[in-house]
Amino acid sequence: MGFKSSFLTSFLTGAVVGACLLCVQGQSRNNNKDWNQFGFDLARTSASTEATGITAANVGGLQRRQVQLDGTVDAAPIYLHGVSIKGGTHNAYFATTTYGKTIAIDADAGTILWEYTPPGTEALAGSRQITNSTPAADPDRTAIYAASPDGKIEKLSVADGHELWSTAITLLPLREKMDSPLSVWHGHVIAVTAGYIGDRPPYQGHVSVLDAASGKVLHTWNSLCSNRQELMKPDSCASVESAIWGRAGAVLDASGDIFVATGNGPWNGTTDWGDAVLELAPDATGLKANYTPTNTDELNDQDLDVGSTSPVLLGGDFVAQGGKDNVIRLLSLKAMAGTTGHKGGELQTVPTPSGKMLFTAPAVWRQGGQTWMFAADGGGTAAWTLSGGKLVEKWKNQTGGTSPVVAGGLLYVYDPKGGLAVYQAGTGKLVTTLECGAGHWNSPIVADGKIAVPEGNANRRLSSGVLDIWGR
Repeated sequence: MGFKSSFLTSFLTGAVVGACLLCVQGQSRNNNKDWNQFGFDLARTSASTEATGITAANVGGLQRRQVQLDGTVDAAPIYLHGVSIKGGTHNAYFATTTYGKTIAIDADAGTILWEYTPPGTEALAGSRQITNSTPAADPDRTAIYAASPDGKIEKLSVADGHELWSTAITLLPLREKMDSPLSVWHGHVIAVTAGYIGDRPPYQGHVSVLDAASGKVLHTWNSLCSNRQELMKPDSCASVESAIWGRAGAVLDASGDIFVATGNGPWNGTTDWGDAVLELAPDATGLKANYTPTNTDELNDQDLDVGSTSPVLLGGDFVAQGGKDNVIRLLSLKAMAGTTGHKGGELQTVPTPSGKMLFTAPAVWRQGGQTWMFAADGGGTAAWTLSGGKLVEKWKNQTGGTSPVVAGGLLYVYDPKGGLAVYQAGTGKLVTTLECGAGHWNSPIVADGKIAVPEGNANRRLSSGVLDIWGR
């Protein structure tokens, strides 16, 4: 796990790539003011195409409201505009705390609208059994899906938070953790599993696809013992680890193919896929493409997970993959295609922003016919454009951060030491730094004229937290 713990096969023009990603967004967005999942869309671009009303001229004058939460949100919230809750119409944030409480917050008044606590999870408070997951909203905007540290996914009513169904996607929640955000695609909920800090097997990273209407687990693809298409007991597979724990979780392309990256674990190119980038069919019934570095055994031995971040879809034949070995790899989807194990063959490697491990989800922004990628690590933030089949560095600085977000031409990067930096995306010029407290993996969202970011660190095992909201 972590801390030892196609698209298309030919290069597409920026316009066609943009259209493909809009297809993905359209499958999950019914209101152009929403931010209804981690990363804004299923491709996890973290780049809003909507006008926000926030500009370089007014962002520094936004007023902050702090909302006290009954738990720490060490992840990101989501946002729905104008939904019916408790008999009224509200603009609302939804977030899941480390001990599994999902909370609806009025974005304008800063009041708690409802709170859902999964049965039995209150006993976990103060323990190491947590979640860092972000909910996802159903396209009909009447329900959201959330993960809890008891290994279950819940479907909750937006109107009042009551449980519509609850389904386990692990048979050993004490070992298999829900780290990453959920996705909703064509009536399916996609979830992934990881392991807890300190790598305490037995566990295996797997992808589960659930029926959104009933909660039934339709398919499970295991990154170890992948010949077994079932939700299996972790100790029944001889291979262990290979967590799927990237901040963006499962990343989907326009066809619904699922892209994930795995952490430390054995790799044999047939049934075991540790330290690998993987493309699965939309229903997770089979492998379509794969990659692992030539030094995969060394990475496994040294706890240098390839999967410390999720794959980044850059369009056409290109995908980027960061890692704990301080580099970002540019890969060819065409070269990765097939079920036979592929080692090496990177198109390019570039250093992470400050040469440190990458634990965050890069953002992808399409502007003026160019594809930009932004990433932040513990010591810096950097921007590249994709040009001539290579990543070309455009700017970087020495301010670290979590997963970046682009909205209205501005780049937002939360510093876990405290503060939300706002840059001009194209130049890296600092516009302002909004005051807020410290955190961990928390990251912002920008929608409907407001910015929101949670504070707090799951590793402190607290039962309280803060959501910061900036608006006019």
